[in-house]
Amino acid sequence: MGLSAIEQVMKSVKDADFRQMLDECKNKHDILNKDIKAMLDRADDSGKAPHPMAKSMAWFKTEVKLAADSSDSTAADIITDGCNMGIKSLSKYLNEYSTADKGAVDIAERLIAIEEKLAKDVRAYL
Repeated sequence: MGLSAIEQVMKSVKDADFRQMLDECKNKHDILNKDIKAMLDRADDSGKAPHPMAKSMAWFKTEVKLAADSSDSTAADIITDGCNMGIKSLSKYLNEYSTADKGAVDIAERLIAIEEKLAKDVRAYL
């Protein structure tokens, strides 16, 4: 969901540096997606997609916020909230599944680091 949120918000971002920051983060997410897919393929597992209702509600909420105020500040606020939710969820799963596969833990920790950096970097646009 993080990747689709970044793509959705990028459409309204006006500042070139902010857009570049989001594009770089999107590229990091793409790399992680490939790593996750490879891991799932090795485990002969198709993975689990986000619940369609949760994904739709997130998309709708973002669209409403951007329609009301399409400033870079609003985009940064949306990204910050998304990063914080992702960090919280991933941290919870890491704690809950402390004996998880080391590769899965590594991917989760890499994603947390990406999200923490993005949340920090977008503060300049809040």
